[in-house]
Amino acid sequence: MADQRCHGEKGQRKVEDVRDFRTLNQACPKDTYPLPRIDMMVDRTFGYEVMSFLDVFSGYHQIRMAKEDEEKTAFITDFGTFCYNVMPFGLKNAGATYQRMILKHMSTTS
Repeated sequence: MADQRCHGEKGQRKVEDVRDFRTLNQACPKDTYPLPRIDMMVDRTFGYEVMSFLDVFSGYHQIRMAKEDEEKTAFITDFGTFCYNVMPFGLKNAGATYQRMILKHMSTTS
């Protein structure tokens, strides 16, 4: 379900699209992939000369949706019907999926 909300002062209003994934999230089984402890992640950086911090927003939007799952994220606007081809915020298992991708990438680069 798509909802448009306006906020801001008159003449400076901004339209914000809001996606409601509650029904989709209820239908999905919980991914119990464990999230790491931050202190352990910081300790693992010791000894590296170069460090890069990933932008989480950009990181989420680089994980491609499985083709067969794209239609499950469909939404309707005044301009047509669309669906996500990259993982949007708000999906039940997005955090676990993102963490799995980051740890897989870090284990292949160290």
